[in-house]
Amino acid sequence: MSLQNDIMAAMKTAMKEKDQTALAALRAVKAEILLAKTASGSTEELTEEQEIKILSKMVKQRKDSAAIFLEQNRKDLALPEIDQAEVISQFLPEALSEEEIEKVVVMTIDEIGADGMKDMGKVMGIVSKELAGQADGKTISTIVKAKLLS
Repeated sequence: MSLQNDIMAAMKTAMKEKDQTALAALRAVKAEILLAKTASGSTEELTEEQEIKILSKMVKQRKDSAAIFLEQNRKDLALPEIDQAEVISQFLPEALSEEEIEKVVVMTIDEIGADGMKDMGKVMGIVSKELAGQADGKTISTIVKAKLLS
């Protein structure tokens, strides 16, 4: 519930400041959270993990859209997407550096005794769950592959 309160407070601030980009991003977040709550059919609150997953997905969508727009030389469409991604990112936990991700990957590989690419799925599952919202899947995947192949 605290995320929803934070979103509402940020929406009020964006309205007062007439920040249309932030307001659009925050409204989208609010809508996604409401959809997630009603989709399951339950009236219970979302867990922090579910909220982080929703926000991460929204940031990734906006970054992917911006990349496509930039490929097509549509900077006018890419900039609002990038700005919205930054607004949404404010509600995510602090991102980890590649060195910190690497430490978690190495520790996980040692814990489960992973040996080669056949164990990549196991390692990815554990690390992705542990670092939810703090690292994107692509970065985790790259590091896991490098460590399992070495």
